[in-house]
Amino acid sequence: MVLRNTILRWAPRVLAAAFMLFISLFALDAFEGQQSFGQKALSLFMHLIPTWTCLLVVALSWKREWLGSLLFSGLAVTYAVWAWGHPSWILAIGGPLVLLAVLYAVAWRMRKSASLR
Repeated sequence: MVLRNTILRWAPRVLAAAFMLFISLFALDAFEGQQSFGQKALSLFMHLIPTWTCLLVVALSWKREWLGSLLFSGLAVTYAVWAWGHPSWILAIGGPLVLLAVLYAVAWRMRKSASLR
């Protein structure tokens, strides 16, 4: 029981880190082309905004899992609206965001039920 609770508590955080690594891979195309170093640095900065957003969500929801569930759900909906014409993009990016929202909700419910005991 303790192992299951530990896994359920840490799963959203670990998978959020894996998701951030995944979306950070898309920033590598900032180095393509013939731009100057400053332009490439700015492009890299812009490409990493989604990663920093997810990092902020994880930090804000470290002890408030309900907030992680709410914010990751909001990010999933926002991305789905933004990428509406590309269903495969929505599945590849929005799907993990929904999974993270669900995992944070499970972790929150688990913590809530443990505090009632």
